Amino acid sequence: MPIIHVRTEDELAECFSIRKEVFVAEQGVSVEEEIDEFDASPDACRHFLLLQDGAALATARWRPYDGKTAKLQRVAVRRQHRGQGLGRELILHMENDAKALGYEATILDGQCQAESFYRKLGYEVISDKPFYDAGILHVRMKKKLQP
Repeated sequence: MPIIHVRTEDELAECFSIRKEVFVAEQGVSVEEEIDEFDASPDACRHFLLLQDGAALATARWRPYDGKTAKLQRVAVRRQHRGQGLGRELILHMENDAKALGYEATILDGQCQAESFYRKLGYEVISDKPFYDAGILHVRMKKKLQP
């Protein structure tokens, strides 16, 4: 399944549609918290869409965190397509994208319920304890990207 780097407003709107379905409708996050300054345009950070037969099934984004670390964010898979490895494919794609641009590590603030998913991908918890973000418990996790 192709993963595209979002370049148009229409593609960005597809990202928002998935995120609103997952984070706003399912998890109760307010739209004001979900959509932020990194959503101002397709160029505000690196947004991605995973497509199947032209339909957007999943989305995620990353942005520079510091000079050597990329921060992965807003990983969302439509409910009916979960459990098929799409989230994993998005994460690996973003890691490769960040590595190609010279980043040495990735971090993310993962929901505690997804911690084991990220551990299987090589992430380690670096926060002292869980913290709330948008009313949901999270942990900060990090992974060194292999050269």
